[in-house]
Amino acid sequence: MNYLAYDVGGSSVKYALVDASGNLQEKGSFATPATLEQFYQEVVQVRQQLSEGREISGAGFSMPGAVNNQTGIIGGSSALDYIHEFPIRQALSERLGMMVTIENDANCAALGEAWTGAGRVYRNLAYFVIGTGVGGALVHDGKIIHGPHQHGGEFGYMVMNDDYDILSEVGSTGGLCRQLAKIRNVPVDTYDGRKVFALKEQGDVDAARLIDQMYEYLARAAYIIQYTFDPEAILFGGAISSRPDFIPTINEHLQKILMSVGVAHVKPKLLPCQHGNDANLLGAVANLRAF
Repeated sequence: MNYLAYDVGGSSVKYALVDASGNLQEKGSFATPATLEQFYQEVVQVRQQLSEGREISGAGFSMPGAVNNQTGIIGGSSALDYIHEFPIRQALSERLGMMVTIENDANCAALGEAWTGAGRVYRNLAYFVIGTGVGGALVHDGKIIHGPHQHGGEFGYMVMNDDYDILSEVGSTGGLCRQLAKIRNVPVDTYDGRKVFALKEQGDVDAARLIDQMYEYLARAAYIIQYTFDPEAILFGGAISSRPDFIPTINEHLQKILMSVGVAHVKPKLLPCQHGNDANLLGAVANLRAF
């Protein structure tokens, strides 16, 4: 049995054919179209290309925004204005001639890791994705907790200090770069994550302080999630999660928190994700198979 998977982003749309065991085939991508009609045309073209000589049982979409698969409507906002506030799931199903499901991109990444990745042996997970900001997802008994406002797992909104800084600003790679640029009074796009970490290794005091602060805030967030949701494991995705010092340094800060609190005896189990950029594609299909 084969399924189509689409991962819709602001600059590109990735796609793949995925079998029932989670194996990806025929991976590809196209530039994100400028209009809705062009988007439909590209999606249908991929379907025609990948369905030659194959039976396809449905299509799963990973999408930005406040995605509601039940209504088929994507609320909120994203870089793609044309996908919002109408029943896009039903429109895609009609165009493709098959069952379609839609899910938020961070939720899809969590479902992909829960299906065949780092979270495959657990039923209850929290998932952080660290990038321009901080996204997240909660998986309970193998299913996403959406919440009544489609904001379940939006860890990036957590207020982390007395200055009301949210986690997306003080606990992300993007926030790290923006903060250093502000301190140096240089354009906001001066730094990327690699440059900031390289500066730290060269002895830059500001870079070292901001990186350590980022790790501390991520440890605080993991602690909070552990003692509110009580997951079996907390997964971290995003490019920075592959750094060999990422999980160990957060664990060091977690240990300090646990020692200071005293009464907290459950240490969060932190794991790096395994699927990288494929997680959203796999999660889109996992969501489809569960529908």
